[in-house]
Amino acid sequence: MNTMMSDVDNLVESVKHDVLQWRRRLHQNPELSFQETRTAQFVYDTLLTFGGLEVTRPTATSVMARLIGAHPGKTLALRADMDALPITEENTFAFVSDNPGVMHACGHDGHTSILLGAARILSGMRGELAGEVRFLFQHAEELFPGGAQQMVDAGVMEDVDLVIGAHLWADLEVGLIGVRSGELMAAPDTFNIKIIGKGGHAADPDHTVDSIAIGAQVVTNLQHVVSRQTDPFKPMVVSVTKFIGGTADNVIPGTVELTGTVRTFHEQLRASAPELMERIIKGVTEAHGASYEFHYQNGYSPVINDDGVAQRLAQSLRETFGEKVVREALPTMGGEDFSAFQKRAPGCFFFIGAGNESKGITAPHHHPRFTVDEDALAIGVKAFVTATRGILSGV
Repeated sequence: MNTMMSDVDNLVESVKHDVLQWRRRLHQNPELSFQETRTAQFVYDTLLTFGGLEVTRPTATSVMARLIGAHPGKTLALRADMDALPITEENTFAFVSDNPGVMHACGHDGHTSILLGAARILSGMRGELAGEVRFLFQHAEELFPGGAQQMVDAGVMEDVDLVIGAHLWADLEVGLIGVRSGELMAAPDTFNIKIIGKGGHAADPDHTVDSIAIGAQVVTNLQHVVSRQTDPFKPMVVSVTKFIGGTADNVIPGTVELTGTVRTFHEQLRASAPELMERIIKGVTEAHGASYEFHYQNGYSPVINDDGVAQRLAQSLRETFGEKVVREALPTMGGEDFSAFQKRAPGCFFFIGAGNESKGITAPHHHPRFTVDEDALAIGVKAFVTATRGILSGV
């Protein structure tokens, strides 16, 4: 086993520089969801240079590569996302975004580079692999309805037995890896509420139906959905994130608009959320003589890790990195469309530590100064390579 690990360490060391350069190139050239044209082409062209891979384009801006092992076995899919966010970067290092208003603020540049590194190493191991490794480079994770479902619809999960994916995680210190069975990431649903009152002069509020005052009560009362109407052992978040209304300091607007998100893990609770919310919205608006329009949209399904896959993955990672490195990941109310792959095959999504307080790498995901400790890239490559070997060999 020590000899095997030494071989993997040498292989990871041999791709380390290229993985770093790939990440910096991708970071400097970010593209938004469903617009990853150059990114996908770069990934496609890079994969072709490795040899031994069947490389295809399942959708316009995604890439899939298949590595058929020399021996029969299961099919394992490995996934990385590639899209960036509509954020203006505030970092000052040499490879900041060259695309104004667009930034890799969530680590997807690192995910893509890590999976490219793993693909290069594993493509050279075909003779010892049993089964198939399917590399999925996914577009549009950040924007509903998401790229994962599009890739599934295009057939990338046909005959796949297991699927794993990883996220560089700012809340986890570099050098650590988080794996968890069961609930990991929540369903990110969204809502829109329009409060319809009666506008008028701010000096004569008694002649109006004040949509702002009513909207403020709706915001406050929606918090009772979580605090008083749901099981405290079933986590839920209801957040109003936008309140639009008004044009002048002396005008009470006739309407205001509220938008926000609801996060849940449990399907029954998720299904009840619109009814619980609308009951409050209806009660508040009717009590004040206003009316409303309410629209609720389900987003991605929650990421629920398969117990068997999570245990096999954790075992393989512990044998590689040691017991102290592999921790139980904490669940998060953030969302991820990796769940679309998990609906087609048992899977596990895990976290690779990428924060480093000593280096000042502390900005959260989706922040203008977000970045990752690049030491996490080699850890990610090693994790995917050893996990693949371990899982396909039946560890």
